[in-house]
Order: sequence, then C-alpha cells, then structure tokens
Amino acid sequence: MAEVITISALNRYVKSVLDSDRFLYGIALKGEIANFVHHYKSGHYYFSLRDETASVKAVMFRQDARRLAFQPEEGMRVIVRCRVSLYEATGAFQVYVTDMFPDGLGAAQMAFEQLKARLEKEGLFRPEAKQPIPERPRCIGVVTSATGAALQDIRNVLQRRWPLVRLLLAPVNVQGELAARQIAQGIRALDADGRADVIIVARGGGSREDLWVFNDEGIARAAFACTTPLISAVGHEIDFTILDFVADLRAPTPSAAAELATPDREAVLRSIMNISDNIHKNMQDRLEICYNELNDLVRQRQQVTPVSVCAPRSTLLQALQSVRSQAMQQKKANAQTQLRHAASLAHSLDPYAVLARGYAMPKTVKGNPITVDELAPDMEFLLEGRSAAARCKVEEITHFQGVSDEKTEKL
Repeated sequence: MAEVITISALNRYVKSVLDSDRFLYGIALKGEIANFVHHYKSGHYYFSLRDETASVKAVMFRQDARRLAFQPEEGMRVIVRCRVSLYEATGAFQVYVTDMFPDGLGAAQMAFEQLKARLEKEGLFRPEAKQPIPERPRCIGVVTSATGAALQDIRNVLQRRWPLVRLLLAPVNVQGELAARQIAQGIRALDADGRADVIIVARGGGSREDLWVFNDEGIARAAFACTTPLISAVGHEIDFTILDFVADLRAPTPSAAAELATPDREAVLRSIMNISDNIHKNMQDRLEICYNELNDLVRQRQQVTPVSVCAPRSTLLQALQSVRSQAMQQKKANAQTQLRHAASLAHSLDPYAVLARGYAMPKTVKGNPITVDELAPDMEFLLEGRSAAARCKVEEITHFQGVSDEKTEKL
C-alpha cells in the first residue's frame, strides 16, 4: 500500500521538483494575456497566458512590474521570461514572470479592433443616431439570462426606485455558442412587441472570454436597428464591448442600468411635495392679497356715506345753479331791454300813434294808403284821422323848393 501523505506535503514536494528543474527556471514563453488584473494595493499583476489550445496562470510581482516600459493590457500578445513553480496554498501551477515584452495584439483583440473600426466607419457609433432614454418608463424590456444575477439585480433596483414599472423578459443564454444569436433575437423580439419603453441588455461580471459574446456583429446590428431606446449593461465598469458603442446608453453594471432607466421615486415624491407646497403657498399668498384688498374696500366703503358722496356734488350743483340763475337773469334783463327798445321804436313808427297826436293819413277812396306825392289834381281821396275820415278832392298841388323838378307839376 502506498504511503499516505498530506496535501501540504504533496504540494511541497511538487514545488520542490519544479523549482529544482533548471529547464523550468529561466524559460521564455509566448502567449496572449487574458483575465488581466492589476492589484493596485500591492502593485502585482495577475493574468493568464494562453495560446490556441492551452493557458497557464501567471503572476508578476511589483518589483518586476515597475521596470516595464509599457502597460500590459487584455488581449496583448507578449513574450515573457519566467520560472515555473507551484503555489503551495492552492496547489495552483503557475509561472512567475520577471520580464515582459510586447509581441503584437492577440488574435481576439485584433478581431475586436477590426470589427470596431468597420462598424464605426459604417456609422453605427455616431452620437446623432442615439435615442434619449425616457424619464418615466411604464415597461422595461430585459434581454438576459432568466436565472442570472443580473436579472435579480435589476429587479431589486426597480423595486426600490420605481416599483410602478413592469418588466418584460426575453430569456437568453449569455454565454456559449447559441448566446449571440439568442441575444440578437431577444432585442428584435422586444422591439417588435412594442410594449417596452426601453430595453436593457444585461450580463453580470465575468472574464473577458465570458463577455466576448457581446462583441458579436449580429448583436451590434440588431441593437442599431432597434427603434426602442437600448441600454447596454454588460460586465463591470472597466469592461467595454462592441454593444456598448452601439447602444443608446452604456451602463457599467446591470444595477446601474436599472437606475439610469428609471427615476428615483423618493426624488419624484420630494418634487411633488415641493410643487404641492408651492401651489399651497401661492394660493395662500393670493388669498391674503384678496383679503387685504377686501379689507381696504370695506374700510373705504365705511368711509364713503351718501352725505360724503353727495356733499361735494351738492356744493358743485348749487354753484352751477347760481351761475345758471345769474346767466338767466342777465339774459332776461338783456332781452327786456331789447324788447323795450324795440317797443319804443315800433311805437314811434306806429302811424296810429301819429294820428293820435292829431295828424291824418291820406288813403285812396278804396282805403289803400298813399303819399302826398301820389295825389293829382281833381283826384278824390280820403283823409283819415284817429277817429274820423274826410273825403276830399285835390284842387291844386304845390311843390316846395329843393324838390326835384321831375316831380313838380303846376296845375
């Protein structure tokens, strides 16, 4: 029977074997960086090196990382100088990198950059094509796994921020061979349904390989053709995919997407309360103004009595009456004076008044008045006085000096 040993002893033995192999102490490896993590607190780099068929975990400690003239990135193809060993605590087989040199972009990263450049040239990323996200959606469509943590994160945020909204789920696989086609179909299905006011395409965090499906060209074109505003919420804040560039809005996480897609009900309630308070205050201010105006009118009404209103008008009326009376008296006096003058003149011209003083007026025998110049010899006429008339006959007419000869005739 074989000797029974502990796990620690096994790991220690394997580590010693690897450390004692001179071939594994200073080898050079070529590969593509994957799952790169820069531990900012310690300064160490943790990543994997991979080729077409295999990968190996790697670590580069801070003292070696400081000497690098470039910043390692995900998908970068590099050549490293390293030693091979075992991490006893976990039994992890890994390489310890002491130096690193860039060897061009990895195949996957190069494909990503090429697709990104081509779609950008076609205009799928242009800002003017992006739609605004509605402020208060009634229904949110979600394209994600029905059993994933992303859906639960979205539900939790919506329940807290805006529980009025409805969720419309298009369940899909978010990794694997069928994932890309299902995600694109889910986007098209929710857009065609028409009930969703905004669509969230979500997946929780993962390695770069886990998120690579969202770099699919079919998903990018389905998102660009979508007439419903679309939010990309794939991975963590540092992760970017092709979908992030095409979407109308990028959210760093599914939870952040739910927050960006909905208003905060507490903020909305505060806004409503502020509006209500402002309306109430404005109404109170207006009522107070009306009350003040009414009080002023009441005081004015109390001060205004019929006597106070009529007194100045009565004085004015009396003054107008006095002026009118004086004018009428003056006009009457003037009329009486004119009448007396006219009567005196008329009386002085009245022939009967002359007759009353003893004079007589010649008339024809028919009674028509005539003048002395109209008399002719042997002419009969009447000489009419005030109380009697005499029938006369002209014997002779004598003309006085100074009278025109044309009217002088001697009989």
